Amino acid sequence: MKSVAINGYGTIGKRVADAVSAQDDMKVVGVSKTKPDYEARMAVEKGYDLYIAIPEREKLFNQAGIEIAGTVDEMISNTDIVVDCTPGNIGPENLEKYKKIGVKAIYQGGEKHDLTGLSFNSFANYDDSYGKDYARVVSCNTTGLTRSLKPIDDLCGIKKIRAVMVRRGGDPYQVNKGPINAVVPNPPTVPSHHGPDLQTVMYGADITTVALLVPTTLMHQHNLMVELENDVPLDDVIETLEKRSRVLLLSAEEGLGSTAEFMEYAKELGRSRNDLFEIPIWRESLNIVDGELFYMQAVHQESDVVPENVDAIRSMLEIEENNEKSIAKTNKAMGIF
Repeated sequence: MKSVAINGYGTIGKRVADAVSAQDDMKVVGVSKTKPDYEARMAVEKGYDLYIAIPEREKLFNQAGIEIAGTVDEMISNTDIVVDCTPGNIGPENLEKYKKIGVKAIYQGGEKHDLTGLSFNSFANYDDSYGKDYARVVSCNTTGLTRSLKPIDDLCGIKKIRAVMVRRGGDPYQVNKGPINAVVPNPPTVPSHHGPDLQTVMYGADITTVALLVPTTLMHQHNLMVELENDVPLDDVIETLEKRSRVLLLSAEEGLGSTAEFMEYAKELGRSRNDLFEIPIWRESLNIVDGELFYMQAVHQESDVVPENVDAIRSMLEIEENNEKSIAKTNKAMGIF
């Protein structure tokens, strides 16, 4: 059983820790925090060994009555791989530390592709990370794009992709972020960074994206216009997406006409933290006009990259050579459709 350290126990880190714990071929050796907040306390209560990222703050953890197992340096010296979920500006500094110790590491989409020179998606380029030392799981939005576009590309080829990314203003807990009463082009220039990010895993994809921020914390929403390489019936596209795990076709006519209702659906599934790991696509939005496929989908930004992190661990540690076997194993352990 392989050992995994989670450096950073926040929105993504705590979810990755739980996902790793659910697998039978890997285990969590520890998680890290910079301050003795409720997440640090909950980590200990859940049975995770807690390590501190800033040794000088040990006294604060002691005063808060939160037991620590040591420092981050000690944690990463006792593991096969680190999943780095720290804030983006710390990534380059941490990479030097990982290299010095000689431990493999997985980064998140908040980091730039250039940091590792290798980005990861379970569907698109699993093989490229096999046995590698450092990789980056692409962002929540890029993961969402790849989940639906890759099976379509495999089915009939894709000539060109255009997408409008409607992004949430902040995560639910981020009380200091906005906008509150505005639609903000983010950025106001075209294209946005999402297209180039997709190209780090779907090589050669012809994609242009524009992005907006809106006053919601629930999910991102994508509007896609995809020129197909070869003519294909809409029913074939629908069948392909229905068969693809980690993608859900959901119907507005069944009361799932908004991102709020998608989140309510996740609650009905009984998921921890109400997570929706799958990418939901509005079934009614799927349409082909003159060889161009149109559809709308949503992305639960707090959770969709989590199963990809588990698959990246298997690829980099050479636990499983076949991506579909890893995907199936991860899905089963996490209850993913």
